[in-house]
Amino acid sequence: MKQANCKFKTSVGGQALLEGIMMRGPKKIACAVRKPDGTLEVTTDDVKDYAWKKIPLVRGACAMIESLLVGYHYLMYSAQISAGEDYDETADESAFEKWVGAHLGEKAEKVLLGCSAVLGGLLAILLFTIVPTLVVGGVSHVVPMGRWPKVILEAVLKVSIFVLYLFLVSRMKEIRRVFQYHGAEHKTIACYEAGDALTVENIRKYPRFHPRCGTSFLILILIISVFLYSVLPWNNMALRVVYKLLLLPVVMGISYELLKWCGRSDSLLSHIVRAPGLWVQRLTVFEPEDDMIEAAIAAVTPVLPENPEDGKW
Repeated sequence: MKQANCKFKTSVGGQALLEGIMMRGPKKIACAVRKPDGTLEVTTDDVKDYAWKKIPLVRGACAMIESLLVGYHYLMYSAQISAGEDYDETADESAFEKWVGAHLGEKAEKVLLGCSAVLGGLLAILLFTIVPTLVVGGVSHVVPMGRWPKVILEAVLKVSIFVLYLFLVSRMKEIRRVFQYHGAEHKTIACYEAGDALTVENIRKYPRFHPRCGTSFLILILIISVFLYSVLPWNNMALRVVYKLLLLPVVMGISYELLKWCGRSDSLLSHIVRAPGLWVQRLTVFEPEDDMIEAAIAAVTPVLPENPEDGKW
């Protein structure tokens, strides 16, 4: 594998899993999971190409949905492999899902699995987008306030709920290990982008924070939504919630384009835009252990393009 001899920006990214990491390059997806016996199991798949990936703004919402689906699949895979089980796509299914597969066919089963992943994302939207609006609406009935105090209170609640959620989750031992794998993923990609050889010693010295992190994407969604939703009416809470849901794909689209720009730009403005995401990554990205970095190397190696120019961001 040819390694770049200078710094550059790449589209290679990944996701932390249970005792493993999934990496995604321009053409391949690879997943490396640590088995109970200490060995790594690595699997690869082809990256599917879609027309929407070339359409600005539209690709933001589509990319998030695809990430939920792909991430859910590899999360289930890592759960079984790390537990010492042979991978079985049906092992995590409920009785209802198995009935659907048996009576309605494999396609219906996959649709149901996809819906489960999307519903998980919708629950997050409910928690971080709709709940703050309902709370502000309730408070405004007790303490009358104008538009901008409502906007500010909603923004504070939204960000506070998100940060508190991440803080509480990061206290869990199992999740903390996932966040350590998250750090291994970031440091490995940073090492690759620096043109350095992918060894544990080299990767260890790179920062654990990265501007293209999914955490940064979520923070951008929250920030962009504050500005975009500030013009929506407050006189009808139900209507405001409907407007927010309708505008959500637009928010995702703008946030995704900003994330891409921050990933390839080193301007002062890009550093300002990426700063909130890098701050919040302190709750979701921890320093990895050496064996976690080894898993990251095993996952990223199969997805790197022969010519680094082919994978530039």
